[in-house]
Amino acid sequence: MESLHYLLMKTHTNLNRWILNEAAAMGLSPGQPKVLECLMGQGESNQKAIAAFCEIEQATVGSILLRMERDGLVRRTQRDGNRRSLYVSLTPEGRRMGERMAEIFRRADAQAAAGLTPEEQDQLRVLLEKVYGSVSPERRRNG
Repeated sequence: MESLHYLLMKTHTNLNRWILNEAAAMGLSPGQPKVLECLMGQGESNQKAIAAFCEIEQATVGSILLRMERDGLVRRTQRDGNRRSLYVSLTPEGRRMGERMAEIFRRADAQAAAGLTPEEQDQLRVLLEKVYGSVSPERRRNG
């Protein structure tokens, strides 16, 4: 039987490859689908909140947002006249792309869970949340 870390890595790699290929066909680059998912779910957010949701560095989010802004998917606005306080929101085109990505994420979930009963799917979510809790950056810092 293969090790847990290897099975998790293989699963992530294959699912992520499929999602990124679908996103690339829409003209999105890596990182952009997750930012769209964040903004679709949370609405207007600042760069720090987006980075936390996506679990990537703020500087990386900054470069992703630059391209998304250039492509007309997001807009960044100041709050209270403070240039350091930029908030990101979806444009109408960004919302359309976010809806398309949400459908791709639904299809990916369905494909990943195709061989599982609804009870097994629920159990898998619980177990993966436990595994994530064990390896989360906060746990590693405090552990």
